[in-house]
Amino acid sequence: MAEVVVVGGGIAGIQAALDIAQHGVRVHLVEKEPTIGGHMAMLDKTFPTNDCSMCILSPKMVEVERHPLITVHTCTEVTGVEGEVGDFTVRMRRYPRYVDEERCNGCGDCTEVCPVEVYNRFDAGIGVRKAIYRPMPQSVPNITIRDAEHCIDCGLCYEACGREAVLHDDEDREEEFSVKAASLVITTGYGTFDPRKKGNLRYLSIPDVITSLEFERMINASGPTAGEMRRLSDGTLPESVVFLQCVGSRDMQVDRPYCSCVCCMAAVKNAILIREHHPEIAVTVLYIDLRAYGKGYEEYFNRAEEMGVRFLRGLPGEIAQKNGGIELQVENSETGEVETLHPGLVVLSVGMEPPAGMEELAERLGITLEKTGFVQTQDEKMNTVATIRPGIYVAGTAAAPKDIPDSVAMGGAAAMRAYTDALRAGP
Repeated sequence: MAEVVVVGGGIAGIQAALDIAQHGVRVHLVEKEPTIGGHMAMLDKTFPTNDCSMCILSPKMVEVERHPLITVHTCTEVTGVEGEVGDFTVRMRRYPRYVDEERCNGCGDCTEVCPVEVYNRFDAGIGVRKAIYRPMPQSVPNITIRDAEHCIDCGLCYEACGREAVLHDDEDREEEFSVKAASLVITTGYGTFDPRKKGNLRYLSIPDVITSLEFERMINASGPTAGEMRRLSDGTLPESVVFLQCVGSRDMQVDRPYCSCVCCMAAVKNAILIREHHPEIAVTVLYIDLRAYGKGYEEYFNRAEEMGVRFLRGLPGEIAQKNGGIELQVENSETGEVETLHPGLVVLSVGMEPPAGMEELAERLGITLEKTGFVQTQDEKMNTVATIRPGIYVAGTAAAPKDIPDSVAMGGAAAMRAYTDALRAGP
């Protein structure tokens, strides 16, 4: 039977790959990062149940890796697609890991001896990693990668690796290859809005103004602070925390007219987690409209109120730094009163946006994007997973901002359309 290519190894892509493979069709799961898992792997808990994110995701990641009909291609991106539905030729480029994937067992001996520390994108900037590293403890595949850009070629990793798996620069090269496929599923995920585009929020100029993704890594047990909430300025526990909603969402000034769908409930979740672990900390959520639209979400919001989380309807004009602290002036739009807040930590609920490189990928695939930059579907009501090119489908946040359950459901829908094309294409 014909094969299917799934582009993107987040939760939507993982679900799509599993659903297709369970129907007896071979799947190529293509991920440009060194590990699959996507943004969900960065999260601590999921709303509205507060279940451990990795407890849900890890079994699926392992199942994908072990499934006999799924081939996982990490450090790989699609460079072109020719043909038509049922008979596509998908061209790909695999970037070097500088590590022998057959020999490496992910023991981490090379990482321990590496003297170089650089910005860790997986920790959203509040942690560091070595020049040879695993992106996360549960990486799939469980293989290290050497960052040739920051490596100082000290040779320590070569000596530390008893399996001689670490390769020199001249021993590993980019590799071009192609596969035949009946259809493709695009699940490339999302990027997050850069708050520096809104100078009044003072992101990066005030250390204790952080993004929601940085906060997620901070409270994650596997994160750089081992799950302990801290002020970045002095490492102390904040006496109060303010969540600022709609940063890069519903804002025409920064060309983000849409709602990012998950920010409200993510702030509610994190506010609940703070109150559970530190009931002495005052938590305030500043918002325009609170959108608790999903199953159990309204009850989740009510639970936060019962736990003492304050919801103040209004947004500050700017975030100021006075006397070594943070000051926010907010007009409560329900009472008309202007309030002054002095939080120890401000969390910016940054919105979703298309991932970097989405325009180039869309051009390679021959599909179109909406004005917002997300993948355009044939019909938002009746044909929500099909693109303008027959045989190429989209799922998850590549199509629009959405939460994890909706991404999983859409991944399943796209998988069945792709499976149907593979079935029609025959052996």
